[in-house]
Amino acid sequence: MAKKKEEPATQAEAAETTAAQTEPEAQPEQPAEDKSAALEKELAAAKEAHIRTLAEYDNYRKRSTREKEATYGDAKAAALKELLPVLDNFERALSAPDADAESLKKGMDMIFQGFLTTLEKLGVEPFGEVGDPFDPNIHNAVMHLEDDTLGENVIAAVFSKGYKLGDRILRPAMVQVAN
Repeated sequence: MAKKKEEPATQAEAAETTAAQTEPEAQPEQPAEDKSAALEKELAAAKEAHIRTLAEYDNYRKRSTREKEATYGDAKAAALKELLPVLDNFERALSAPDADAESLKKGMDMIFQGFLTTLEKLGVEPFGEVGDPFDPNIHNAVMHLEDDTLGENVIAAVFSKGYKLGDRILRPAMVQVAN
């Protein structure tokens, strides 16, 4: 009689039979010393990578600080360089040997216009004119005036103009407010 293969009775028995037939030969386990050495190498590599990352971050932080300080110094130097021609004009005006009042006035007006042009190049804008509406965020009201000819909260007089650089107020305008 021919031998007939026995059929497994349940699916669980079938799975066990299949697993037993396909299970690879068990590899010999590595000795504990080899595993320990491999883990120590891995740990040393991770520590080295961590130390390098910390060093790179420290170098980045120092470089950023140096660049920030250099940028501030460069910007300050550029602004002052723009003001030097105004200083030169003052020196020339003061050293004029035979200057009369009219020529001094004309020279001062030219220096003033040059200074305003320099400030404009640097992005500085004046504000605070008579007739402008009063804004407590950008104006400093030092006096109040009751005048029916002017509107309410209108600048009646300007004692010193205000200046701004972009949205930053460098100095508020000192004004007299009407009504």
